[in-house]
Amino acid sequence: MSENNATAERAPSYPISSVDNALRLLLLFRDQQQLRLSDVSTQLGVSPSTAHRLLAMLMHHGFVHQRGERGVYLAGPALLEIGYGAVRSLDLRGIAQPVLDRLARTIDETVHLAQLEGGHIRYIAGAESTRELRVADRTGQLFGAQATATGRAILAGLTPTQLAEVLAAAAAGAGSEALSPAEASALQEKLELVRKQGYAINHRPDGITSVAVAVRNQRGLTVAALNASAPEARMTPARIDEVVASLTTAADELSAALGAV
Repeated sequence: MSENNATAERAPSYPISSVDNALRLLLLFRDQQQLRLSDVSTQLGVSPSTAHRLLAMLMHHGFVHQRGERGVYLAGPALLEIGYGAVRSLDLRGIAQPVLDRLARTIDETVHLAQLEGGHIRYIAGAESTRELRVADRTGQLFGAQATATGRAILAGLTPTQLAEVLAAAAAGAGSEALSPAEASALQEKLELVRKQGYAINHRPDGITSVAVAVRNQRGLTVAALNASAPEARMTPARIDEVVASLTTAADELSAALGAV
């Protein structure tokens, strides 16, 4: 029996066409990062007016957002949050720990995996260097996303709408304030540099340098970040290139493991 026939036999006895169309539309965003109204109409086999109503309802609930008044449609924050939730439910820490252990042995520096949590990042897994002078494992600790290399590696992969939501969440925290126009502009420049060079870097006041790369799912969406931290004396430009290469390899390995799950 073919897969299509098996799927058809499992279909509900009393399908609701509007729900079916809405769910099929959401599945289109699994394989395509952006869609036009004409794409939706053609691929769902519905009229443009029906496609427009479906998109409008999904936009209302945050599953889709539109770029420009008549522009393309993209996955919205609600849809991406469901995706992030699904990744969290996969025991990402358990999946990542062997990758982190190998990465730490390869570069002999302390490494972490982190995810967004509101306007912050939380280190959810780590592995320490064996060197006498090393950064301690900070698993479980929470840090401001915009102030860390790990956070900026994640923020650089967000849409403008998602980024605004994360920054708003950070500003809503106790003792926090919204970014000034100058601070917001400086952050955008840092994120653009991350996108251009493929990694984020942060030189901390305590003499520690941290570099980080994004971990993406099979659709290319950023779901976490890997970092390596070490005393700045060891993080020379040549060493940073080596560490970034190892981080990227580990991030690709983790992305493949998530896809397999």
